[in-house]
Amino acid sequence: MKNTGIRLIRVTAAAGCPTRGHLFAGNHVFPVALGRGGIRADKREGDGGTPRGVFRLLRLWWRADRLSRPRTALPLRRIRQDDGWSEDPRDRNYNRPVKLGPASSADRLWREDHLYDLIIEIDHNTRPRIPYRGSAVFIHFARRNFTPTAGCVALKYGDLQKLLPMLAKDCWIEIR
Repeated sequence: MKNTGIRLIRVTAAAGCPTRGHLFAGNHVFPVALGRGGIRADKREGDGGTPRGVFRLLRLWWRADRLSRPRTALPLRRIRQDDGWSEDPRDRNYNRPVKLGPASSADRLWREDHLYDLIIEIDHNTRPRIPYRGSAVFIHFARRNFTPTAGCVALKYGDLQKLLPMLAKDCWIEIR
């Protein structure tokens, strides 16, 4: 099967506003919310920065109880109630998906708000995983007023759904 679709998307900060920007996908331009620390070349855990660099889009996570199966070439994974993401640099599973236990401090993927109803996992700080270099950097839904993220790239509800079918299975994101 031939791999069709966009193989590279680009994100840049808006002039004069480091927490907002644009995502370029082929002929489409989508507004995005960025991390409260702007785009950072030296990403650190908790700095609120969106990491500068080129990263693979690894897979799409989705809430099947809220949305129908998304049309995309990206690998898919349903978000379950016990899915989380380790953001503790001392944890052996740092910057990896984890199953939540009763006392877990991991970032919960099953959220009451709708920000994580669709999550594109990117490979920031994955090979090798370096403690304190940042975790849980995703593409997800933006808040209604486009407030800054904790370091992710966030799109309007309809824009993210419009973007998904455009992406090739082996798509990359360049954040600059």
